[in-house]
Amino acid sequence: MRVLEAGDWGLLLPDEWQAEQEDDAIVIGDRDGVGCIEISELRKDSGDFGADDLKQFVPDASAWDSSRCGSFEGICTSLLEEGAAIREWYLYAGQLLLYVTYSCEADNQGLDDSAVDDILDTLRMAIE
Repeated sequence: MRVLEAGDWGLLLPDEWQAEQEDDAIVIGDRDGVGCIEISELRKDSGDFGADDLKQFVPDASAWDSSRCGSFEGICTSLLEEGAAIREWYLYAGQLLLYVTYSCEADNQGLDDSAVDDILDTLRMAIE
């Protein structure tokens, strides 16, 4: 396992997963190329993010499930769209909101779910 530090947050990556910075997101993929995780962040100028703040991103979150990934909490969902299986999370801790997606071809749906869940369970704020 390796530590991926991204400013105010970090996570642990298994050796077979690679990460790189692309534009405003960190893209994480495994060597077999099944799918990839993308993580982008938003920082609040004052105050902390909370569940009510998610309404501006997901006006009707009734179809979303509550989620906890490491020291972050929020909501998640999964869907099939144009031949792709997509999982989405809005996760917050303190002044930081992470928008996380995992996508792969629909035929590969579920193959990396356990690994993705394990990776996201290691999410931590850097100041903890």
